[in-house]
Amino acid sequence: MEEINRFFNDINDVRRDAEIDRSQVGEYLEAIKAFSRLTYQSLYVIDYQTRAFEYVSENPLFLCGKSSEEVKALGYGFYFQNVKPEDVELLIKINEAGFEFYENIPVDERKLYSISYDFYLINSKKNMVLVNHKLTPMFLTESGQIWKSLCIVSLSNNSTSGNIVVSREGSDELWRFDPVAGRWENDEKIKLSQRGYEILSLYASGLTINEIGEKLFISADTVKFHRKKLFEKIGVNNIAEALSYAKTNKLL
Repeated sequence: MEEINRFFNDINDVRRDAEIDRSQVGEYLEAIKAFSRLTYQSLYVIDYQTRAFEYVSENPLFLCGKSSEEVKALGYGFYFQNVKPEDVELLIKINEAGFEFYENIPVDERKLYSISYDFYLINSKKNMVLVNHKLTPMFLTESGQIWKSLCIVSLSNNSTSGNIVVSREGSDELWRFDPVAGRWENDEKIKLSQRGYEILSLYASGLTINEIGEKLFISADTVKFHRKKLFEKIGVNNIAEALSYAKTNKLL
């Protein structure tokens, strides 16, 4: 229990007697369950008052060979069983830095922010899989602490743990966390050209180079040219990395 408590701190300590407008919850879990049936991503809900997982979807990526009910019962204990030890320490550091960041955001804006980062899961075959984890607040206490948050897990196309980014809905501003220096650095989303945006969107829809060319009335070689310029602009090597970057940085 002491280890698990390292994921929590006084900044977001949602006590049993915290003032919470419980009418905001409604039937929200039914909506999340419906969403989980439509996506390849793993979803789970953290309740910071009970310090537990309230819901875990059936997607196998996050389960590491366990059932969703087993992962739900483990809660934060799951991380100590199925995350690389160095990355457990990274996650604790991200938690601390994330809550400190949120503390400086006006309460009425906190739901607009989300955080994204990568870490290694150890699956049922004892292999390590790098995943991307996104978290955003769903419900707050009256004083602005995060009561419940939604987490989405998918495969990462990066090559290392970390890559910690906070973004704000409707803004081009980003904040990147340097875990070594222990500080947030302000940045801006890269703006794609219109052609780059079109090509990336069509790739995301599953079209091939030739199909994209036909759609945009350009040759396959021209598609490749714009794709190369896009890769150079966002600093990636292939289309899988480009789509991952676009997803993480909300370019699409």
